[in-house]
Amino acid sequence: MILAKPLLTIASGNPRKVAEIEAMLGPLPIDVQRQPQDLDVEETGSTYLDNALLKARAVAKRVGNWTIADDSGLEVDALDGAPGLYSARFAASNQEKIKKILAALENNPYRSARFRSVMVLCNSKGKLLKAAEGICWGELLRSPAYEGGEFESLFWVREANCTYGELNNQQLSRLGSRGKAARALAPCLREQLGLDQIV
Repeated sequence: MILAKPLLTIASGNPRKVAEIEAMLGPLPIDVQRQPQDLDVEETGSTYLDNALLKARAVAKRVGNWTIADDSGLEVDALDGAPGLYSARFAASNQEKIKKILAALENNPYRSARFRSVMVLCNSKGKLLKAAEGICWGELLRSPAYEGGEFESLFWVREANCTYGELNNQQLSRLGSRGKAARALAPCLREQLGLDQIV
């Protein structure tokens, strides 16, 4: 018996993020869509989990589908974990973010940092079913590896011998913070949606 694929909504209006998460969930027999374009959820939580839940619950209740959401940030050891939760609001533009963080680290030899992502799965009524965390360890370069990027252009991933922004899809799934969180969430998603029954 062939069953229809479940529909999963990714709580993001960012096409790049949606495509990235969809690729990470690619082996699962599901159809994926992004959140309605007119929906904008304010991230007022005090943790990554809070913000991910705010987004997932708002989207799930709006569209009536199972929903995945994540919140991520760059944590720099020499800055006591900043910008962390406020990475997206660290400065007004990507260029300003890079200038600001490089200025904060000027003459500081300690460049260790990590990208942290927390991803949640909620059912169609917004009930939390699973939360998972992923961390990608690395260090910050003294200048961007390429133009036009954000923190990803500064964040060097030793295992891949390139910056985070230069990771391909396979490397993002294996080494990236969002990829690690998605892989940790996948068994719960498969079980909850009964994906083993789908041919």
